[in-house]
Amino acid sequence: MNIFEALRMSHQLQRALADQLVATSGDSAERQRLFRDLRRELAAHETAEERCFYVPLMEHDAAVDASRHGIAEHHEMDEMVEELMDLEMSSPAWLTKARALHHKLHHHLDEEEQKFFQLAGKVLSAAQKTALAKEYEAEFTTQRVQA
Repeated sequence: MNIFEALRMSHQLQRALADQLVATSGDSAERQRLFRDLRRELAAHETAEERCFYVPLMEHDAAVDASRHGIAEHHEMDEMVEELMDLEMSSPAWLTKARALHHKLHHHLDEEEQKFFQLAGKVLSAAQKTALAKEYEAEFTTQRVQA
């Protein structure tokens, strides 16, 4: 497995959780569970991805700006999650914010997969792609246990 395959696996789960979350209504057990699971997945993925993908890519001049952009979008999504935590799940404002997070998440993941992965593919060797996948998976597992 290479780093792109490892990241896509988490991306698929994030998309599924976000899609299911915005289809819920009210302060239901299902909404609470999906939001908890999405928060956990996002937190573990972001930390592992930044440490094991973005940081190594910053060693390449061609990837610095894209790495910074990705990290900035992680921060934006973290802030959206925090705002959701402060709202009543049954309020219309909560669903509006959840939909905004859903949109931002899909945008971010699509941008990574369609643009950033291609850039990273040009600057990383095959050995680096495999090594980074192993590092990412280990860090992701550690982060999920802590979340």
